[in-house]
Amino acid sequence: MAGHIPAQDRQVRQLLNAGGFTKADAAFDELIAGGANFVDERWVRSTVLVHRALLAWRLGRIPLALELITEGWTELDTRPPSGGSSAHTVSMLGYILESIGRRGPAMDLMSLAVQIARDAGDQPALAHCALREGVSRVFQAAGDQDQANHQFAAARDLCEEAQSLAKPGGIKSCALACLARSLSGLGDVETAERIAQEALTLGRDAANLYAVGMANWVLAHVRRSQGVLTEARTFASRALENAENIRESALMMHFSRELAEICRELGDPVGEAAALRRAVSAAVSAVDILKEGLGQALEQRRVATQAQRMAMAAREAALRDPLTGLANRLGLERLAPVLLERTAAAGRIPWLVLLDVDWFKEVNDFAGHTAGDVVLQEVANLLRRECRAGDLLCRWAGDEFVVLLVDAAEDSREAGPVVAERIRSAVNSHDWRLVLGRLEKKPTVSIGVAAGPNDLEQLFASADIALYKAKRAGRNRVETDGEEIDPS
Repeated sequence: MAGHIPAQDRQVRQLLNAGGFTKADAAFDELIAGGANFVDERWVRSTVLVHRALLAWRLGRIPLALELITEGWTELDTRPPSGGSSAHTVSMLGYILESIGRRGPAMDLMSLAVQIARDAGDQPALAHCALREGVSRVFQAAGDQDQANHQFAAARDLCEEAQSLAKPGGIKSCALACLARSLSGLGDVETAERIAQEALTLGRDAANLYAVGMANWVLAHVRRSQGVLTEARTFASRALENAENIRESALMMHFSRELAEICRELGDPVGEAAALRRAVSAAVSAVDILKEGLGQALEQRRVATQAQRMAMAAREAALRDPLTGLANRLGLERLAPVLLERTAAAGRIPWLVLLDVDWFKEVNDFAGHTAGDVVLQEVANLLRRECRAGDLLCRWAGDEFVVLLVDAAEDSREAGPVVAERIRSAVNSHDWRLVLGRLEKKPTVSIGVAAGPNDLEQLFASADIALYKAKRAGRNRVETDGEEIDPS
């Protein structure tokens, strides 16, 4: 794995495997403070991120672990996984999933990682990935008698391959310990004992308490199968102590259950009770980690969803007029091209209705700007009432409004003028007394209407000319294509 992970990252892992959590914690702080700028081209970003997530997980830094997992997994998703680095990444993701109880998906990822490493011809990566899958299968076999032989056999093949590819040290010692447990599970106790003793020596030399704990666990199982229960209890106690020193809850649960069963067979109820308490403590610790991890994941999801909603709301707010709630000028310019294209594709004629509130200056001068704002809001409400949901309503500027009719029936050649006259009539007949009292000149609207082409600027220019004609002709009327529509 040295070719795939920076030396400082490997140092933290070695400290954890040796039980040096205080030093590992300080080294990890330095590691994270350095950021994620991996200058060596061998170090694939996703691999390093997920490896750091695994370190954070073991250190109990669940929020950071989840953040790093998410970032690393996202990096991996940008391309199909291939090569040794991707194999490591996928395998570590499987390990983390297994740590939170997602055993099925975890095994799928671990098996995939082995295949990726094998296809890449990367022997060091294959050793690591095969070992992770082998350890996982050993623990599954120890807890499922129905599948035990199948799982032990698969684990044996994986660990034989892993130990043959690994250099002497922590990885080889772990592979040998896992191989020994597979063999003891398959009944080859003599070979299992010999390999476990070799793994124990290598693990001690490499200061790898994971391998030492696994080897002691195997020797406990061997002595138990031989009926030498006192020695079995000693080995199981050592294994459990090793697991507790490196805070590996999965090992702690397996080893404490083994110790409890040995104590029961020895007729040692005190030792059995103590082992069961340690098993419960390990299980509670694992559940707490799982709960915290899920809680943090949910919180992160909630925050992300909230941020997404706020961003969407901000984008929508940028396209809306705060006074009337209608689209603003930017909203019209953004949305109109899409609606016009849709109208053209349906073979329909788009209409643009441009209206201006008559006598609006008098409203502001004599009734005040607050009353003027209410008039604009009332006009907006009348537009909503007289138009369809598919029409685009906009406050263009000041007291000018735009209605883009894009959903008119194909045979309705007069849709624009018809809707415009309906709007004019609604404003003209509206009761303004609650807003304006006895103001002499009540608000009306002058409207210009234009049809096609499917270009907003041309439509607006034509409608603006028609609106100017309506104003010049006395206001409170609709003009379209040079033709006047008399008010009723």
